[in-house]
Amino acid sequence: MGEAYGWVPEGVDITVPDASRVYDYALGGVHNFAVDREFWHRAESAFPGAAAAARANRAFLGRAVRWVAAQGVRQFLDIGSGIPTLGNVHEVAQEANPDARVMYVDIDPIAVQQSRSLLEGNPYAQVIEADLRDPETILNHPDVLRLLDFSEPVAILTVAVLHFVPDSAGPAAIMKRLGDALVSGSYLVVSHAGPDATPEGRALQEQVRKLYERTPTPLTIRDADEVAALIGSDFEIVPPGVTPATGWHPDPDEAGEPPQPTALAAVARKR
Repeated sequence: MGEAYGWVPEGVDITVPDASRVYDYALGGVHNFAVDREFWHRAESAFPGAAAAARANRAFLGRAVRWVAAQGVRQFLDIGSGIPTLGNVHEVAQEANPDARVMYVDIDPIAVQQSRSLLEGNPYAQVIEADLRDPETILNHPDVLRLLDFSEPVAILTVAVLHFVPDSAGPAAIMKRLGDALVSGSYLVVSHAGPDATPEGRALQEQVRKLYERTPTPLTIRDADEVAALIGSDFEIVPPGVTPATGWHPDPDEAGEPPQPTALAAVARKR
């Protein structure tokens, strides 16, 4: 099957929906398959707010990178970066500072391959294949250590990925290990699936969660207090705190967007 798609790495199972490909399709990307599109349509049918939440997550990512870059940070470690699409982190960061360095990390071979193709010729932006649940491999990877200097501030991005780490995998310990690698003045940028504001919405959202149980990456929904707990006490969450992504420093043309309580977001500074 892989021979029918020149951009599919050998060994990738395209008969099972994949979170990064589903997200790619939700954002209008083309690196996805019928199984991913079918899954997304079922999720959107069950929970009509899903598309707006996906867009809110992506818009938050761009605003957060610009904001962190404005604080003087020029190094970014984007874990769970997904398949390249409009407004990639290196594009935003290097527009603010041409010397900005960006390391992408993803578990999906397709995301990694497409990122390598996009980044060819850009010495300050690279990608590795690794798993958020194995932070030691990420932090000690030779490519990461060549590109990023952890004696200076680094922004670690975990956008729309922590909700695929179940409590049994110890997400708080994972985030603590990542945070321990950072010096004071570094940042965490986080977004996470949160509960809908209404009982009716939460019932619909539960249907989506059950859909994800049939994939390799089940969905765990956490509220704002639980997201703050994942960030941990070594970090100070900057205003406005853990908030719907649409409410985190919206651009003027985004200020009227309806709140998206199912897309929680926060930026935190290492004390």
